[in-house]
Amino acid sequence: MTDTEVLAPINACVIIPTYNNAKTLPRVVDGVLRYTSRIIVVNDGSTDATSRILATYTGLSIINLPHNRGKGYALRIGFSQARALGFDCAITIDSDGQHFPEDIPKFVHDIETNGTALLIGDRNMEQEGIPGKSSFGNRFSNFWFRFETGISLSDTQSGFRLYPLQQLQAIRFYTTKFEFEVEVIVKAAWRGIAVRNVPIRVLYDPAERVSHFRPFRDFTRISILNTWLVLVTLLYIRPRDYFRTFREKGFRRFFLEDLLQSDDKPSKKASSVALGVWVGLSPFWGFQTVIVLFLAVILRLNKLIAFAFSNISIPPLIPFIIYGCFQIGAALLGVASTDVFHWQDVDTYRPFIQQHLTEYLLGSLVLATASAGVFGLASYFLLTRRDHRTTQ
Repeated sequence: MTDTEVLAPINACVIIPTYNNAKTLPRVVDGVLRYTSRIIVVNDGSTDATSRILATYTGLSIINLPHNRGKGYALRIGFSQARALGFDCAITIDSDGQHFPEDIPKFVHDIETNGTALLIGDRNMEQEGIPGKSSFGNRFSNFWFRFETGISLSDTQSGFRLYPLQQLQAIRFYTTKFEFEVEVIVKAAWRGIAVRNVPIRVLYDPAERVSHFRPFRDFTRISILNTWLVLVTLLYIRPRDYFRTFREKGFRRFFLEDLLQSDDKPSKKASSVALGVWVGLSPFWGFQTVIVLFLAVILRLNKLIAFAFSNISIPPLIPFIIYGCFQIGAALLGVASTDVFHWQDVDTYRPFIQQHLTEYLLGSLVLATASAGVFGLASYFLLTRRDHRTTQ
């Protein structure tokens, strides 16, 4: 195959980041050359024979970094070089010999068939010969990627990928080590870039493969990154997406499509309503969105319905909700009720809260629980009755 036959249709190149993989690097470069000469090699400060090996090749774009900066940094340097050379896409392949250059055409075919996307090679981690720690790490990564983006993939850790360079250019990245490969796919998904798997083969040869992944240090880095990404997901991304969906649909369309015509069972939809109402009326001001989305994921409920009903405490109703909470709490504790509408300003508001916090907390939890029960049962009754009429 020639360069024109393979990569020209999608205007792509191949980036090979490498660090002390002199034993397998020639085989990888030679294999890629069978399909294209559009190759960028980023030598990430290698101290072995890598520089001498690369000096034997002509026609490649070679970037030699003076010191080892990390795989993420090498990839970002490769992306910048690829864009400077006018490429729209970049296929990345590891230099440790685990990937087969023969799979490069699969990435091209997928883009031509299904459109622009960030593609990740699916290594089929269930096959024999896959190290247990690699299989576990991949499942761990898949879980958090799904939580952070809502997208289910079979493999999120493979370094054999295709990146849409122009779409990624506007995204700001902060990591430079192995965790970059997590950051880039999550942020791409947040931007609406399609992220898909492409089936590939993989070779794990312990006699040849040299891995620079440091289990404790790099896994810690990835865990810290995922913690941050989860917080951003709960505090900004999910609320943003749900607000956009709700605003685009409007209440009537949301009610018809998501509440009535959703494929979820009435019990699941009613439970989602109840969860949203309970969180919306509970004393979790400032954290209601995070809590309702977290619980909806854990309980496997409809996140959009739960989020929508958590907004029951809209500004016009807040004074009445607070008043009701204080009245209920005072009645349960057997103390004199206080008219909360006598608050004049912040100076009187703060001591009032401090003096009557117990009444408010107790009253809000009771009101939230009772309201959640009423809304949940009413929703279940109406949805069940509607389904019954539909099937008749």
